[in-house]
Amino acid sequence: VQLQASGGGLVQAGGSLKLSCAASGLLLDYYAIGWFRQAPGKGREGVSAIDNSGGSTYYADSVKGRFTISRDNAKSTVYLQMNSLKPEDTALYYCAARSIWSWGNSRLSQHEYEYWGQGTQVTVSS
Repeated sequence: VQLQASGGGLVQAGGSLKLSCAASGLLLDYYAIGWFRQAPGKGREGVSAIDNSGGSTYYADSVKGRFTISRDNAKSTVYLQMNSLKPEDTALYYCAARSIWSWGNSRLSQHEYEYWGQGTQVTVSS
């Protein structure tokens, strides 16, 4: 199983980025996906999650109204559209997967996820 996160970069405050998480080695139709981030010196924070069909989405309060998670199972890819970016959004962003049948109730907890990709860096300048 491989999860490849991409799309990070350097952007000014107020700008936008769209992250992608490309999955291989699993049938994405049966997996929930979460996006997490980790800033230097801080713990890993759940940002957003989406169920296997895309019918249910979840957001941390800190990004609600600014970030949108979506998925295209035909392309085995999950997206995170990030708008109105703030310097405090600066972090290494990871995507993670969990089988929908064993996905627990803590949608934004890292402990709910079994497969992890490498991170993509997002830096927001003020």
